[in-house]
Amino acid sequence: MTTAPAQQTPLRVALLGGGVVGGSVARLLTSQADDLAQRIGRPLEIVGVAVRREGRDRSDLGLDPSVFTTDAEDLVTRADIVVEVIGGIEPARSLILRAMEHGASVVTANKALLAEDGPTLYEAAAEHGVDLYYEAAVAGAIPILRPIRDSLAGDSIRRVTGIVNGTTNFVLDAMDTTGAGFAETVERAQALGYAEADPTADVEGFDAAAKAAILSSLAFHSRVSSADVHREGITEVSARDIAAAQEMDCTVKLLAICERVVGADGREGISARVHPALIPLSHPLASVRGAYNAVFVEAEGAGDLMFYGQGAGGDPTASAVLGDLVAVARARVTGGRGPGESAYADLPVLPMGQAITRYHVSLDVADRSGVLASVATVFANHDVSIETVRQQVVTDDDGGSRAMLIIVTHAATDAALSATVNELAELDTVNEVTSVMRVEGN
Repeated sequence: MTTAPAQQTPLRVALLGGGVVGGSVARLLTSQADDLAQRIGRPLEIVGVAVRREGRDRSDLGLDPSVFTTDAEDLVTRADIVVEVIGGIEPARSLILRAMEHGASVVTANKALLAEDGPTLYEAAAEHGVDLYYEAAVAGAIPILRPIRDSLAGDSIRRVTGIVNGTTNFVLDAMDTTGAGFAETVERAQALGYAEADPTADVEGFDAAAKAAILSSLAFHSRVSSADVHREGITEVSARDIAAAQEMDCTVKLLAICERVVGADGREGISARVHPALIPLSHPLASVRGAYNAVFVEAEGAGDLMFYGQGAGGDPTASAVLGDLVAVARARVTGGRGPGESAYADLPVLPMGQAITRYHVSLDVADRSGVLASVATVFANHDVSIETVRQQVVTDDDGGSRAMLIIVTHAATDAALSATVNELAELDTVNEVTSVMRVEGN
């Protein structure tokens, strides 16, 4: 029996997960097998696909039924490269660590695991001399992690601002174009397949926070977990907020913001936050519509860079997975390794109160003299400067009147701005603080 030449010996690929993304990965591996072999220098062979249940009809994937297995623990010991697309923390973490122990490099799309326990995975990869790639974990098909890690490795990144969740962008964009409220727009998104039956992870910002942690870690060479990221969702965004944004030539987006900042003690740190914000229509992110994603990077040398595309879906995410798979496979063929964790800067993540931002505040106030002066005094008490103020008198059904004050501040710490709003709510002349939203992008 003769042995196949080294360049023809297939690299064994184990696929964990046969769902939407896993199925797309399998189809692309099969349909593009010849091209991938030419790009890598050796063919790829799927030695197994770990699924929850055997027996389902998966003939559309073009694979022999014998490759499907429910024994993921055994499968990861028989591969050169393991692709993990099952998501969640466990059993994904244990399977990835087991794969690395047996010498397999890993490609994963698991943002939740990376944001919670990325250092453990990096340390295991270094210990066993294997690679860990995860481009698909943030923004689907958009190549953003590798440009930050590799292309901008010689630059200094100041700030990364992203729309990294397609569901929330679809909802906010639909509210903007139709004038509908939050609840009915989410129902529409669910009917169209843009939102899950339980949309909590998306609309409460958990998904975006995990991605912000990954972006911050790479951009600023520090360990940032999802627990470090300040998180606010879009459930409190109202049709009135959307209308107010339109009056200012702005739009509302759920933003993941990661930036280098100087803390109150004069030391440099990281601000990592996810929250809805008003951004001017002139900003590149304002034009991102529907379920698309985009990431805006500001770097010292490169200047402003924009990455845009589909942030979810089987084929777009599979495209990012295959890009990583080719990179890992090439390293196997040449005997090299890709970059590992870069956390040398070890910058602290600063509390949200130290973030520098601006506020848009709407107040329902009494319609009488002296009200504006008392409101301005509160802002001055907290050293917050007012940029613009508009007043609109509203006539009630009983013939009485009140006024709406719409105030936009200059930049200040979030702590000072928040304290200002809290004191405003206690004024006798303020009936209600009807809306508070941060303003970004100016």
